Amino acid sequence: MSVEKYLKPEVINQIKRLDLRAQFVVKGFLQGLHSSPYHGFSVEFSEHRKYTHGDDPKDIDWSLYAKTDKYYVKKFEAETNMSGMLVMDCSESMGYTYRQELTKFDYSICLAAALAYLMISQQDPVGLITFTEKIGNSLPPKSKRSHLGNILSLLARLKPTGQTNLAHSLNQLSGMLPHRTLVMVFSDLLEDIDPVFNALYRLRHGGHDVILFHVLDEAEVNFPFSGICELEDPESKQKLKVDANAFRADYQKKIESFRGELTEKCARANIDYVALDTSMQFDRALIEYLHSRQARF
Repeated sequence: MSVEKYLKPEVINQIKRLDLRAQFVVKGFLQGLHSSPYHGFSVEFSEHRKYTHGDDPKDIDWSLYAKTDKYYVKKFEAETNMSGMLVMDCSESMGYTYRQELTKFDYSICLAAALAYLMISQQDPVGLITFTEKIGNSLPPKSKRSHLGNILSLLARLKPTGQTNLAHSLNQLSGMLPHRTLVMVFSDLLEDIDPVFNALYRLRHGGHDVILFHVLDEAEVNFPFSGICELEDPESKQKLKVDANAFRADYQKKIESFRGELTEKCARANIDYVALDTSMQFDRALIEYLHSRQARF
């Protein structure tokens, strides 16, 4: 799948028509995340200090030099935009699709690409982390428009493979984030949930904001199979034969219960939980989520 398909022109135009930069990003999507300034690049002048080796000559106050014949640099009060980090599950189970055009992985990449576009349009730095059993690729957050190309280029080269350990990867990530970050996780969460939430709670305790995009295949939600069928775990390769008609109601009840448990755990930790499946148009799913987030701020 090409990068162009992840950010189709009609999708970008729809986002622009909705004026997401002004209406959602400024007023809703990131509004609550900008309330606590932290040190980063400078935006507001506060005072002077003497120029020292290593300072950027562009910060020298030449008008003050003309008066004093000494070099002073403008000292700034740092208050940056919120940094974002896209965290992408690249395990083999993410490559599954039953009858949809997009796999869970493709679907997640579409969401991640759109969010990267939105944040960089708002001049918010955004980076990318990929993981399976541990963190793989890492792009640090930047706000330059050229950085969007770097993110899309990496996303386009990724292939889902191997097993996953989200908890371990999130714990690794906790030690990599130097300041408050919006962590956006894309995963099917097909693993032991308790360690994952311990890692998510650690991120929240560290002052980071978290959005958990739980992406399942449409078939994993609706179980459209019939008759005797063989199911295979894409990561462990274990197989199980079931009578789909007899199993469907119990399966759907368990999926509903699982999503409900995730909703409750996230709510207790003030984590945004977004349940998605690949039958939903990803751009519409994103816009509906942004609407719901805007309503809460």
